[in-house]
Amino acid sequence: MTMKKSFILQLLMVSLLFCIPSAVAQYNIIPQPNSIKAGEGYYQLSKAADIQFSDITNKSRRRLTDYLIGAGFSIGTGKTAVSKIRLEVGQQSQFPESDEGYRLVVNPSEINISARSETGLFYGIQTLLQLITADRTVPSVTVSDFPRFPYRGVHIDVSRHFYSIDFVKKHLDMMAHLKINRFHWHITDGPGWRLEIKKYPLLTQVAAWRTHQSWKDWWATNPRKYTDIRSGEKAYGGFYTQKEAREIVQYAAERHITVIPEIEMPGHSEEVLAVYPQLACTGKPYTQSEFCIGNEQTFTFLENVLKEVMAIFPSEYIHIGGDEADKSHWKQCPKCQARMKKEGLKDENELQSYLIKRIEKFLQKHNRKLLGWDEILEGGLAPEATVMSWRGEGGGIAAAKSGHDAIMTPGEFMYFDSYQANPDSQPEAMGGFLPLEKVYSYNPVPKDLTADETRHILGVQSNLWTEYIGSEQHADYMLYPRVLALSEVAWTNSGNKDWYDFKRRANQKIPFLQSKGINTFTLSDEVAFAHAVDTLQKAVLVVLSTEKYGVEIRYTTNGTVPNSSSALYEKPILVNDSAKIVAQLFDGKKMIGKPVSQRFDYHLGIGKKMIYNIPMNKYYPAAGEKSLIDGQTGGLSHGDGRWQGFMTGGMDVTIDMGRKTSLKYITARFMQSPGPWIYFPKEVVVSVSDDNKTFTELTRVLTPYDTKTPGTVFHHFGWSGSTNARYIRYQALPNGIKGGWVFLDEIVVW
Repeated sequence: MTMKKSFILQLLMVSLLFCIPSAVAQYNIIPQPNSIKAGEGYYQLSKAADIQFSDITNKSRRRLTDYLIGAGFSIGTGKTAVSKIRLEVGQQSQFPESDEGYRLVVNPSEINISARSETGLFYGIQTLLQLITADRTVPSVTVSDFPRFPYRGVHIDVSRHFYSIDFVKKHLDMMAHLKINRFHWHITDGPGWRLEIKKYPLLTQVAAWRTHQSWKDWWATNPRKYTDIRSGEKAYGGFYTQKEAREIVQYAAERHITVIPEIEMPGHSEEVLAVYPQLACTGKPYTQSEFCIGNEQTFTFLENVLKEVMAIFPSEYIHIGGDEADKSHWKQCPKCQARMKKEGLKDENELQSYLIKRIEKFLQKHNRKLLGWDEILEGGLAPEATVMSWRGEGGGIAAAKSGHDAIMTPGEFMYFDSYQANPDSQPEAMGGFLPLEKVYSYNPVPKDLTADETRHILGVQSNLWTEYIGSEQHADYMLYPRVLALSEVAWTNSGNKDWYDFKRRANQKIPFLQSKGINTFTLSDEVAFAHAVDTLQKAVLVVLSTEKYGVEIRYTTNGTVPNSSSALYEKPILVNDSAKIVAQLFDGKKMIGKPVSQRFDYHLGIGKKMIYNIPMNKYYPAAGEKSLIDGQTGGLSHGDGRWQGFMTGGMDVTIDMGRKTSLKYITARFMQSPGPWIYFPKEVVVSVSDDNKTFTELTRVLTPYDTKTPGTVFHHFGWSGSTNARYIRYQALPNGIKGGWVFLDEIVVW
C-alpha cells in the first residue's frame, strides 16, 4: 500500500468517527476508566451519607472524610444517614496494576470503593463524583481502573506572569478531579524570581520585580531591568513566601499531587545575575543569562538555594531546567576555559554537562533526583537524571534507549501556549496551533522503542508558558478544556480512547468547569478542514470536522455561504480541480459561529520537478523537495509538517513544468507569527523562462503587513494574467529581521 493511499484511508477512518456513537455514551467520566460495566438500576443518595471505612488508618479516614465534606457530602451516622458508602483498603494482590488503581461498585443497595492505598480510594471518589446526577442518583456500575502512566503532569510558568495562591489551588483542585498527580511549578526564569530564599534576599527584593507588566514590553527593552520593590518605583511581579509555598505543597499533597519546583540553571537566569553579578562570566549585571560555570561561587549559590528549596518541597524530583543556554560567554571566559582544561572537557556542551552532573550528585546526597529539559543530554547525561522531552520526542527516545527515564512533553502536542482555534478568533498567543483533538491524539510511547525501552517512558505532561498570558482568566482559558484531553492521554490505555465520545464528554464538562470558577474556552464554533491528495484520481479529498457535539456541518463548494438547506456533510468531499469550500455549523436551522472557507487545488504544478536555488532549511523541510507542489496546504501551525521554512537568504525556487505551458495564475500562501519569529517576506518576485537561464519578471509584490502585526496571519503573494513558459521562478526576499523566518505551504499553478 502506498503512503498516499494509507493516509487517505486514515483520513476516511477519522471522518467516520464523527458518525459512530460510543458504547459508553451514558457516562460522563474524564478520564475514561479502563474498564466500566453497566449494571441495572441506580443508587439514590440521601442528604447525609454514612461513610464506612475498612482497614484504613485514622489519618487517611480524616483526610478522605474532610475531602468528601468539601465535595458537598453531609456526613452522618445511624438514623441521620440513609446512604452508605464503604471505603476499604484491600490486599495488594487484588490490585496488581498500580497503587493508584481502584474498584468502584455501585448497585441499588450500596456504594463500595476498594483500593490498595489511600490514593486509589481518592481516585475512586473522583469517579463517583462524576457519576452523580443532578437528582443525586448514581447509575449501577462496576469500574475497575488504574492509570496508564505513573507520571501525569501539568506545568504552569509563574515567572513570566505571577499568579496568586488561590489560582494555584483552584487548578490543583481540578487536577485532582482529573487524576493528574504532578504539578510542575516553573518558579524561576529571566522575567522574575518567584520564591523566597532567605539566604539571598535580593532575589525577591529586586529580581522578582520588573519594570513592565507586559512581558512583550519588558522583553523589548534593552537592557531588560528589574526594580527594587523597596524603592517605591512602579514595578510588576511578586513572589511566594516559603510559608505560602509550603501551604501549596500541603494542599497538593492532600489531593495526592506532588509539586515539582523548577530552579533554572545554567541559562534563563538573567534575573539572578542582575542582582548577584559576580556569578556571571562578565562580572557585570544585565550582560548575560547564564551562570559562570568556572566560578566556584556559582555552585555555592546554587547549592544554598537548593537546600532551601528541598526544605520546602519533599518531591522526589527537583527540576533544574538546563535548556536554551547561550554558551558564547563560556567560550570567552577565562574561568570557564580553565575549568574545561582542568576537568578534561572538550567543548562547552561538556562544560554544561559538568554543571548538570555536579548538581545531580548534590541532589543525590539529599535523596533527590534531577529532572531537566532534553538539552541536558548535550555533552553527556548525568548518570541518574530523568529527561523531559520538549523538542519533539527525540530527547525522550534518546534517554530511553540509553536506559534513562523520560517524560514526554513535545511542543507539537503539549504546549498549551499555542492557539487552540483560528487565531482570528483568539487572544494573542505564542504561535502554533494545538486544538483539543490534536492533544487527545497524542500517544506518549514512541513506536521506535522496544518493549524494554518503553518502560522508561514514565508519563506525559502539558506545559503552559505565559509570555502572552497576562491574567489568571487568560491562563484558565488556555489550560481548559485541553487539560481534559491531557488527563485521558495520561490515564486511559490507548485502546480505550475514543475521540468522538471524548468530544461529547468534554462539551458536557465545560459548564462544570465554569461552575468551579474556571474561565474555560468553550471550544471552537468553526468547522475544521483536513485533506489528503490522491495522485491516482488526481483529486484532493477534504474532511470537515467540529469540536462541538450534537451539531450539523453544512457546506457549499462554489464559495457561497451555506444555509440550513445546503448540503449536509456526511462523507469526505472530492475536489478534482479547484473548489472554494465554505462550511458552517448549524443546530437545526440555527447558525452557530461564522462560516469558514478554504480553497483546495489539484493544480498544474503538482508532481512537477522543483529546483531549490536556495537550500531548504534542515529544521523545517516539511515533506522535502516536493512539499511546495504536492497539493498539501498547511494548517494553522508552522510545525504541522506542511509548512516549509527558510531564513537568512529567504526562499528561491524554480518549478520545471516539463514543457511550455499556458499559465494564468501563480500564487503561494505565507504565514506571519511574531511569537516564533516568523514574518512575511519583504517582497515576492515571480518570473518565467523557456530555458531556465533568461527570466522575464511577471510581478513584484511588496508585503502589505507590518512586522509588528500581532497574532498569526496568512497572506497570498502571487500573479494572475496570461503567459506561456516552461520554468517558473518564485522568490521571497527576506524581511531583514535578524533570526526571522519565512514560511510558505504551497505554490499553486494554473
